[in-house]
Amino acid sequence: MKPALRYTLITAIALAVLSLLAAPKVLPLLPSSDGETEGKVAAPPRSSRSPSAAVVVTTFTVEPMKLTESVTSTGTLLAEEGVELQAETDGKIVAILFREGVRVRKGDLLVKLNDADLVATRARAKYRKELAVLRERRLAQLVKQGVARQEEYDIALNELNVQDAEIALTEAQIAKTEVRAPFDGVVGLRYVSEGAFVSAATRVATLQRVDRLKVDFSVPEKYATRIRVGAPIRFTVAGGDRRFDGEIYAMDPRIDTATRTVLIRALCPNPGARLLAGAFASVEMQLEQLDDAILVPATAVVPGLNEKTVFIVRNGKAERRAVETGTRLESSVHILSGLVPGDVVITSGLAQMRAGQAVRPLGEAHPAGAT
Repeated sequence: MKPALRYTLITAIALAVLSLLAAPKVLPLLPSSDGETEGKVAAPPRSSRSPSAAVVVTTFTVEPMKLTESVTSTGTLLAEEGVELQAETDGKIVAILFREGVRVRKGDLLVKLNDADLVATRARAKYRKELAVLRERRLAQLVKQGVARQEEYDIALNELNVQDAEIALTEAQIAKTEVRAPFDGVVGLRYVSEGAFVSAATRVATLQRVDRLKVDFSVPEKYATRIRVGAPIRFTVAGGDRRFDGEIYAMDPRIDTATRTVLIRALCPNPGARLLAGAFASVEMQLEQLDDAILVPATAVVPGLNEKTVFIVRNGKAERRAVETGTRLESSVHILSGLVPGDVVITSGLAQMRAGQAVRPLGEAHPAGAT
């Protein structure tokens, strides 16, 4: 084949290929059947678009509910009255007059120290008093008769008074050698034996009044203004599930600056001394009962640095709403402000939720039952 003919043939083939490749791009620009020319590239089918898909979520519709608001704390059981029995003076124990763990009455003698020297001193003072009484009576008669001077009688009367004071002082010292029960109660274990020498710092035993017990516990300061004397409490102790009842009778009039709590004290009956002083107690205190409280599932509340928020459904989109929370129950939270009845709260998918996100409610969450 001649070179000129070969060149012509190759050029024709190349032009044909280019025409085939350009046809799809040129056809849309050609006049349409109605004589109009398209001004832009034809739009792809609607099914090929990718708008933001709606997120499927579970929701909870807010409705007023009854709520018995309460606060829980930990505390300690204390005896209504409790002391460590100690002698008021140094001495040797000559008698122990109680049995451990028995009930005693106020004024019962429990321990006696050696007081032989004091008893002798008291006897001497009594003899001297007898002589002072005789001297005072004689001088009184002589003064009436004008034989003795008034000054002599005054000296005799003063001596009699001094002997009375000596006897009273000795009896007070003898009383210090006796350890008596200051109130009705149960004596604990003793820590001394007969013949032991004790000082004023030696612990002899303990005495507890356990017919009623005190329950000491603390609550955060935000509840301080809502606590009232006479309010009931319920508590359990370690090692048992039984609930015991008590009643608040006093509270500390100040806030502990270290813990930001207020100390509360309640009383509870203790028939049969079933509860022991010093036991650990889990306390639940009722604050008030609300008939129109707003509760939402605890999972719906999103904590933040400065505020807590929830997401609600409005016009098919998620809307962020700041809320103020109150008491937290086992599975729900009391909302003080930020929500109204009828709001639909989102309870799932909150980790990726954003304000304005399209949402599609799937169903209702379990109700946040009041406690």
